[in-house]
Amino acid sequence: MKAITLHINGNRLAAEVEPRTHLGDFLRDSARLTGTHLGCEHGVCGACTVLVDGEPVRSCITFAVSCQGRHVTTVEGYDGDAIMQRLRPAFTRHHALQCGYCTPGMLATARDIVLRLPEADEARVRLELAGNLCRCTGYMGIVAAILDVLAQLRAEPDPDITALREQARAGQFAPPPPAITQGGIKAMPALAQGARAASAATVAAPTAPASESAPQEQEVTAIRGGTRIEASFELPYAAAAVWAFMGDLPAVAACLPGAAIESQEGDKVKGRIAIKFGPMAAAFVGAARLERDELAQRAVLRGAGQDSLSRSRAQGDIAYQLVTLDAGRTRVDVDMLYTLQGPLAQFSRSGLVKDFVRRLVADFGREVQARMGASGDAPTAAPAAIQPLRSLLALLWQRLWRGLTGGR
Repeated sequence: MKAITLHINGNRLAAEVEPRTHLGDFLRDSARLTGTHLGCEHGVCGACTVLVDGEPVRSCITFAVSCQGRHVTTVEGYDGDAIMQRLRPAFTRHHALQCGYCTPGMLATARDIVLRLPEADEARVRLELAGNLCRCTGYMGIVAAILDVLAQLRAEPDPDITALREQARAGQFAPPPPAITQGGIKAMPALAQGARAASAATVAAPTAPASESAPQEQEVTAIRGGTRIEASFELPYAAAAVWAFMGDLPAVAACLPGAAIESQEGDKVKGRIAIKFGPMAAAFVGAARLERDELAQRAVLRGAGQDSLSRSRAQGDIAYQLVTLDAGRTRVDVDMLYTLQGPLAQFSRSGLVKDFVRRLVADFGREVQARMGASGDAPTAAPAAIQPLRSLLALLWQRLWRGLTGGR
């Protein structure tokens, strides 16, 4: 794995990637910017086109590591762009899209045409669009939309676009302002509210600008999205005691079958978790970091790992919040957000698996209760691999039974 830092849609993203990871896969799978579409994955169709330092690039054949320190703009980051503010309504007026699959790449190329070629005629526009394939429109609407914008700017120049053209001619690039919405980065799914509040590392304070005119950026250590599961369990102990136990990572890991911590340094741990689906087994090896808000009794465990056999990769955040029910009872609300890539990803999103995870959380709660109530001399069983097949079969039977009995 290689550490890289990119500026995506005006926001800084630090992550670890395999050197062979293409920018398009990184944007979709790690940054969760699924507006970037992958088509041929050979650099031919142009659907994956994004802007790197303001210039169109085929993200399917560009390595993410080659973009170290550079500014990447995807279709999700165009809101503040003066050229796109004209192109997008023009695409609507001229019916320049049907299925929309090629549209993100078409917009990136169209912006480049408007920026570089203010005097382009229809023949030149068609030549410039030759690297972007569309299977729906016949290109007439797309060409008409671009010619429309060019005509508008010739009739009434836009000062903002004129400035962009002058910068482009001088070989300069002005990074876009951060694409921000309430609670996080635009189109980059944020953590649950509890996890966000627990972690100042998810979206920290804006960094100091390099110059008076440079836009401020948000420091983003990780951008994740994917499958979200919420669950809870109750414990017959005071919140202070539960909070103290949940901060002991080896003790918490011992409550989860198949989990083992191999090393710990402060709030950072390295370990493994073994999972077995019938004849299929996986052992994810990775690292995690625990971030705790002592005052709010809220925490989030951030981790990532990889199975060496299937090459499947998992990344996720497990946030938990303690809620005092009374002096001797505490509820633990769990909010899990994770992504799974690789051969095992087919098991990650079904409702059946979500039911299983909720049952696993309940079993974890019972194990926490048992260990909190056990004496210090009680023996600790060695962790075994999680074997969800029996639980999944039980859940299938429950669903079948509810269907046969009308929910009784």
